[in-house]
Amino acid sequence: MLEPTLTPANDLTREEGWWVSTGADPYFLLDFGTSAMPSGRNVVHLDVEVESGSFSPTLYFDLGAGFSQELVRVLPVHPLGTTGVLLALPANLRAIRLDPMTGEGRFRINRISFHQVSRLSLAWQRGKPLIRAIGSQPKLIWPYAIQAAKLMKHRGVKGALRHALRDRSSEGQAGSLASDYGAWVALYGTLSPDDKTKISAHITRFSLRPRISVLVPLYNTPEPFLRRCIDSVREQLYDEWELCLADDASPEPHVQKICEQYARLDSRIRYVRRSTNGHIADATNTALEMATGEFSALLDHDDELAPHALYMVAAELDAQPALDMLFSDEDKIDEHGKRYEPWFKSDWNYDLMLSQNAVVHLAVYRTSILREIGGFRSAFNGSQDYDVTLRFSERTEPARIKHIPFILYHWRAISGSVALATTEKLYPYEAAERSIREHLARMGCNATVEQQKHLGYYQVTWPVARPEPKVAIIIPTKDKVDLLRVAVDSILGKTAYQNYEIVIVDNESVEPATMAYFDEVVKQPNVRLINYDKPYSFAALNNWAVIQTDAPLLGFLNNDIEVIAPEWLGEMVGHALRPEVGSVGAKLLYPNGTIQHSGVVVGIGGLAGHPHLGEPGDTPGYFGRAACTQRYSAVTAACMLMRREVFLEMHGFDEVNFAVAFNDVDLGLRLGKAGYANVWTPIARLYHHESASLGLPTNERRRRQFLEECDNFRRIWADAIKDDPFYNPNLTVSGGDFRPNFPPRVCKPWLTAAGSDEAAME
Repeated sequence: MLEPTLTPANDLTREEGWWVSTGADPYFLLDFGTSAMPSGRNVVHLDVEVESGSFSPTLYFDLGAGFSQELVRVLPVHPLGTTGVLLALPANLRAIRLDPMTGEGRFRINRISFHQVSRLSLAWQRGKPLIRAIGSQPKLIWPYAIQAAKLMKHRGVKGALRHALRDRSSEGQAGSLASDYGAWVALYGTLSPDDKTKISAHITRFSLRPRISVLVPLYNTPEPFLRRCIDSVREQLYDEWELCLADDASPEPHVQKICEQYARLDSRIRYVRRSTNGHIADATNTALEMATGEFSALLDHDDELAPHALYMVAAELDAQPALDMLFSDEDKIDEHGKRYEPWFKSDWNYDLMLSQNAVVHLAVYRTSILREIGGFRSAFNGSQDYDVTLRFSERTEPARIKHIPFILYHWRAISGSVALATTEKLYPYEAAERSIREHLARMGCNATVEQQKHLGYYQVTWPVARPEPKVAIIIPTKDKVDLLRVAVDSILGKTAYQNYEIVIVDNESVEPATMAYFDEVVKQPNVRLINYDKPYSFAALNNWAVIQTDAPLLGFLNNDIEVIAPEWLGEMVGHALRPEVGSVGAKLLYPNGTIQHSGVVVGIGGLAGHPHLGEPGDTPGYFGRAACTQRYSAVTAACMLMRREVFLEMHGFDEVNFAVAFNDVDLGLRLGKAGYANVWTPIARLYHHESASLGLPTNERRRRQFLEECDNFRRIWADAIKDDPFYNPNLTVSGGDFRPNFPPRVCKPWLTAAGSDEAAME
């Protein structure tokens, strides 16, 4: 095992045992001394403690031509952890560099180590015998031992060994979610015989056993996939179901033959062959006509349900009978049955739903409402499920829509399938755009809709009242005149929205250059200067500044912000004027064009952090979440807009518990608790020079204050930290990169019902 020394090379300083990142590009060089550089398969262990900032460690490799973006390994973080990650390292390494984060932060690295493993040793590391044999390194081997135990349970010893000895050269590649997910499925995404026994026992204790009609429109389905689709329903652990097969006049004779065979085999399977081909919406309506269940689930003719899919739906309905609609997480499955590309979703997220179909599979609807809205519309073929979900949502309320954070649906990716490539078919995207537009019209909104450059994603632009309501843009500052000048000049020079005033709040500046700039800038007709002559408190300063203006809209802006997109303010105002919206946040980029802010996820780093941190500014992100307008638990006050009335209703920022840190996250969570939405929009784009004015806590008083506010946040928002509804408990909280978490933080209802101590996924 190799434990290199970390040599700071850029933007890093040492302070009281902590590393402090002071710039946008901190990194270490790894010094292996006289030892040879690691190569081949290595288990890499990184043990860290993070006090502030979002830790997103990345390894870069130099093969003789310098460090390259093409040779990158992203490390999952395990604070005070017990697991490692298997990486395939390049041969002929000259140097390794560790980039801990993009931007500022404070952290401690307790250890980084490289432990080389051969294929044979890797096979045995996936079995329990090695834990006894190695003794001194159980922490490195643990995840593979657990995986082996699970593989042996499902495949036997020989099967597990074959799996371990397969060529795994793709493991550890840049962004290799596939290898991560393969291990995740083996560890946490596959039911054991004991799981199935407990599920069966739980079902016997249900107070309600609603019948679920599974609607399957068919057309020329290849025989192997049709059989797997039907068998996946017959293998359901919950047995109160019916399968409604609607054959859309398939010319291939095997379709009718197979369906009739299964209908004779199982009385719960009903089959109808349509006389004419009407396409998917009409065929689904035919299946809906057959349904006798209280709820209807949608299943495509070549996809598969997980064996506990309908059980999970029934368990939620048993616990919450008033639910009208349920949807789950999903993944894809190839022609050979390999699962990949998991989609761990947000809970019901209305603005995200207007930006893309954020429900898709598995979707389950109360049958009576589905019929009331007229079922599926043939004019929206290809996006008929998107259209029906939007129309369905108009007849219920968010509290009656339940997201189940389990992979319950496997979307088949075959040639010609939208699951395989979004460019295979274009008509669904045009239909989706129309479905959004018509939904907004039915809701009385005159917002506009257009397709984004990324297929499947849409942009809704909300109207601004005329005349434009006034916006007070509040900018706190203390000296740092070069930053402030850029911020103010960019607002004045690039903002298309006209009715605003800039309120500069001077917090005891002393530099002559600053005073000279103040004298100059206040000559602008829409710039005011007010003086806040008290010790710095972001919360108190902004609360006081709000009282100094009567503008109906309040914009909170850091003095290290620079406008990029002229439409930024109009876009944010459009959202802020929506009655249900509490706060609006913008897309903030570092000066190098990478993402600094795209919403706030509560729980990242044990407190709160930013998803997609450090990724390219134009990336669509995880299933479009860096490119789509959506709701989050909070947005950053580095650039935030609110209606004045809402800010006052919330009593502003909390000056007592969050004078400097977490005040924006706290406000967002209080807004959510009061029923308001926090909307993040990628259309409002600005540069953020990342607290270049205030900086990190460097003296003992400020550091103590920061730690106290961290404790306050943990105390007040413990439930939110545990489970952010706009993220997913299957995703990592060591960073905002949307990787599967090892282990996930979901609770298995069959274990909870049994009173097991293992209710949380192991």
